[in-house]
Amino acid sequence: MERRHVIVRGFVQGVGFRYAVGRAARTRGVSGWVRNRSDGTVEAVFEGDAEDVESLVEFCRRGPRGAVVDGLDVARESAEGLTRFQVVG
Repeated sequence: MERRHVIVRGFVQGVGFRYAVGRAARTRGVSGWVRNRSDGTVEAVFEGDAEDVESLVEFCRRGPRGAVVDGLDVARESAEGLTRFQVVG
């Protein structure tokens, strides 16, 4: 079980980024959450199999159509055993 905490910078709000991440996470069976932050970034936590989690991190590097990702901060964390994925806010 892997866990990644991700901050996505760029033009990532108002383009369906959170919902695209939510769909991608559910498709891969990854748990966690994604939310917009007041500073214009998107924050997410992914928990699941290493390959699926890394696939989501790579998705965040590109973003959905309409997004412009300028940078990504990724931190490895200890898994908490989350059981579903939530789009917050």
